Amino acid sequence: MSNPQVTSQMNKFEQWLKEGSFARHETFCPRYGWLKKGFDGVFEDHKIFDREDAIERLGVGKNMVRAIRFWCTAFHVIEPAGGSSAKLSGPMKVTDFGKALFADDGWDPFLEDPASLWLLHWQLFMPPIYATAWSLAINLGLMTPYTLKDLTQLIIDHKDRFLGSNRYSFSSIAKDASCFIRMYAPPGRQISAEIECPFTHLGLLISSDEKQTFRFNVNDKPSLPDAILLATCLDYAKHTQFSLRTLSFNRIMYHFNSPGVVFKLSETEVGQRLERAVADCNGIDFVESFGNRQLTFKKKPDMLYRKILSLYYEGKGRLGL
Repeated sequence: MSNPQVTSQMNKFEQWLKEGSFARHETFCPRYGWLKKGFDGVFEDHKIFDREDAIERLGVGKNMVRAIRFWCTAFHVIEPAGGSSAKLSGPMKVTDFGKALFADDGWDPFLEDPASLWLLHWQLFMPPIYATAWSLAINLGLMTPYTLKDLTQLIIDHKDRFLGSNRYSFSSIAKDASCFIRMYAPPGRQISAEIECPFTHLGLLISSDEKQTFRFNVNDKPSLPDAILLATCLDYAKHTQFSLRTLSFNRIMYHFNSPGVVFKLSETEVGQRLERAVADCNGIDFVESFGNRQLTFKKKPDMLYRKILSLYYEGKGRLGL
């Protein structure tokens, strides 16, 4: 069953989701090295994905070329050069986020810090949204164990609200549901799958012994740094209420594509993490007013988001914003 409170908060994201898509990953989960490979390729040649020799230059199969372009775009590492967020063809360009993370002198070009995987995971849920099914899967209920069939049906039940058409088949939706589960579920004995998709390390899904049912892991995520959580709260504020200098704890926890929902954390865990994170900051506070907790900040949230990430990767103790 979907959560009425969460569903009611989807309005601001609906237009972004309408420009999304299904099954553009060619059934491939993102693999180790793909995002760096795609970033470097576009940095050197804006038209690399449409070149006849793209297979040779990227060193992967034809379908993988398309998958790399999709995942690099969905994670906001690259974007269409023409300005249309809906098109995944033609010239591409690297994004500011892509350069900050994947440039040779960037924050973490080879994804050696688990924090980078959490940061990339977050990008899937911020606009422009290309992986529509990911937003639907992470938000719309299914807190009890579910099967691949259950997840597929959930996405089907909600897709027309955003896309307004039937151009996507059952097969396309099922491919997205399967990819979502394979991307985040523990690989078990399938060691090659774990090597191929780094996001299995996030521990977002827990599987049954039979490997046929799954549930979201709402326990603590030890590999998620407090600073990354704080940064994503500010990024969320940027996209949902840019002119304000406060963000309520309720929004952080329960609104559509919010940090609490995307990272699957409890109220207690998020509250404790934010308290620790702001203790290392100047200009950001986590306070209680009239019984309601909220994050307050003096500068624009987009500036603080980038500053926190820069200082985290530089390894400084106090953020000193």
